[in-house]
Amino acid sequence: MEVKFTPWRFTYIVSPKPADCIFCKAAAQHNDVLNHILHRGKTTFVILNRYPYNNGHLMVVPYRHIADLDTLTTDELSEIAEATRHAVTVLSRTMNPSGFNIGLNLGQVAGAGIADHLHVHVVPRWQGDTNFVGVIADTRLIPQSLEDTWTSLHTQW
Repeated sequence: MEVKFTPWRFTYIVSPKPADCIFCKAAAQHNDVLNHILHRGKTTFVILNRYPYNNGHLMVVPYRHIADLDTLTTDELSEIAEATRHAVTVLSRTMNPSGFNIGLNLGQVAGAGIADHLHVHVVPRWQGDTNFVGVIADTRLIPQSLEDTWTSLHTQW
């Protein structure tokens, strides 16, 4: 088994987190450009990840502050699935990735950086997008700013 180390994530994992929920705060501010919110639906919204694994890494988030899948309503679950599907379409059209990682980290031990507010990660992937820089230089290369990524994806949404 090959092991890949991601030291840039550890800094985020052990850093102090704000007392208030970043998702609830972003949704309540109604400043979508500042908060990199790509889309607002009836029960969910789509936001770029400020600490992306790859360019275009976004999250689909319910407005309600909930941690468990069991507490999602049928409407929320349906809208999360629809927004996730649409995110793949938009990312495919604008960034032409080779594939995607899509998933939830439920609970802190499962890797959830924000365990109290569930969210679906959509991460575009390209052939060869992992490299030595993260391991050697403790640096992650993201070739486009969040602002430029937001503009590109938002216009296609």
